[in-house]
Amino acid sequence: MKHFFLSLILGCAVASATAQSTYQVPVSEAHEQMQTGKYQPTWESLEKHQTPEWFRDAKFGIWAHWGPQCVEGSGDWMARSMYMEGSREYQWHVEHYGHPSEFGFKDVLPLFKAEKWDPDKLVERYKRCGAQYFFVLGNHHDNYDLWDSQYQEWNSKNIGPHKDILDGWSKAAKKHGLPLGISFHADHAWTWYEPAQRYDLKGPKAGVYYDGNLTKEDGKGKWWEGLDPQKLYQQRHPMSYDSWSDGKVHDQWGWGEGACPPSQEFVTNFYDRTLDAINRYNPDLIYFDVTVLPFYPLSDCGLKIATHLYNKNPQSVVFGKILSEDQRKALTWDVERGAPNELIPEPWQTCNCIGNWHYKTSVYEKDQYKSSATVVKQLVDIVSKNGNLLLSIPLRADGTYDEKEAKFLDDLEAWMTVNGESIFGTRPWVKFGEGPVAETDIKLNAQGFNESMYSHLDARDIRFNQTKKHLYVTALGWPEDGRLVIKSLAKGNTAFKKSITSVQLLGYGRLKARQTAQGLEVSLPTPCNKIAPVLKITK
Repeated sequence: MKHFFLSLILGCAVASATAQSTYQVPVSEAHEQMQTGKYQPTWESLEKHQTPEWFRDAKFGIWAHWGPQCVEGSGDWMARSMYMEGSREYQWHVEHYGHPSEFGFKDVLPLFKAEKWDPDKLVERYKRCGAQYFFVLGNHHDNYDLWDSQYQEWNSKNIGPHKDILDGWSKAAKKHGLPLGISFHADHAWTWYEPAQRYDLKGPKAGVYYDGNLTKEDGKGKWWEGLDPQKLYQQRHPMSYDSWSDGKVHDQWGWGEGACPPSQEFVTNFYDRTLDAINRYNPDLIYFDVTVLPFYPLSDCGLKIATHLYNKNPQSVVFGKILSEDQRKALTWDVERGAPNELIPEPWQTCNCIGNWHYKTSVYEKDQYKSSATVVKQLVDIVSKNGNLLLSIPLRADGTYDEKEAKFLDDLEAWMTVNGESIFGTRPWVKFGEGPVAETDIKLNAQGFNESMYSHLDARDIRFNQTKKHLYVTALGWPEDGRLVIKSLAKGNTAFKKSITSVQLLGYGRLKARQTAQGLEVSLPTPCNKIAPVLKITK
């Protein structure tokens, strides 16, 4: 064990000292060649790519963040947490399936059947709810590919559903005319799976290693004979610094703070798999759950993937998180579970979920899903700031959503059917909004994670967006007295000089309006929807 940590410390010290003038782990193109064209794998070249107008018009997408981690209903990151002795996920797994030295995540994979999955029906439903693009999970940190992958034997065609999941999703998206997005997360399996190298510290199995240390030779006579567990777990390396501290992985997400550097073989395998999926399914968008790009700044892998997609599809979008101002010129900024509280010049996106990223039974049982009202208000707020919302609706392992999620979709569809024109195809106004939340200094936390600051939006908060002909004004709730005062449209304001005597309430009709020195005053009728009134004003 001492030698183990000594090699780790020395290896990571060398990694930290390596100059970044050349990439420490350059990707190999021996198997998959980056498509050449207008763009080169440099920041200066990729800055020439502009986020396409179709994406700016779209505003709203739905994400099927779905894979084998839904089997146990323990929620996101269960394939990591099940190897953390004493955690709820560990305890549930041991009680229902056995100890992770005997029944690990590799053994969960065959239980992912997708037996009720109907991609055509699901995508058609999401489109009715207003989705203008559709995202699917290509792989998660669990390192399992959801397609007939030629570079990863642990995939959905070989194990579990015995179906090419991406093929089914992509055909459904094409049928219903929705741009397709694929998210790739497996680049972090290297550090994320490190708990699979551990063992119990107490109890009857103390000192017995979990199955993250198994090799292909150990599979003789087992159901997985012929498969290499290390191609799933990727643990032929020393643990990262302080790896037994369960939260340390977050500090090391950007490959610093003592994260064990990935091998060229691992980096290139991720590159090959990603290009394989891009070339087969022709996505319009790709998403990485990383700081900036996969393996950046250690490798050119992410830059080459982005270059490949841009050259292959100039109207495509590549998302990155925690980007500098210059990097936002090359990639489209993604904010997780939150939003900046200002109007952003470049198009950007929030990714969020109505529950847990992977299906979690306790969220259902405790009625902890976000309401349609909460999501719509967040969508309006995001759109007013030049952003889009990508929303995950968790699916159970069989490929269906539950009845509470069905009710959410019904309510979302009802509001979007009437008020969608105030969202799709719009652009920001001269200011994004007014009201107590709009005027609060709300900071982002790492990737975002400030959505709690937007959880109590009400009629006092008003948001604006526009088309060439109309200004849309949305109060994020119905005022109890029916009286709405929009301060930014007060008589004599410099942003909207035209006199306003009437407005249209979407889903109702025309209303009288009066401009005073205090604001535009509108008397609203009895609420005609359950969420928020939208005023339409002719320019």
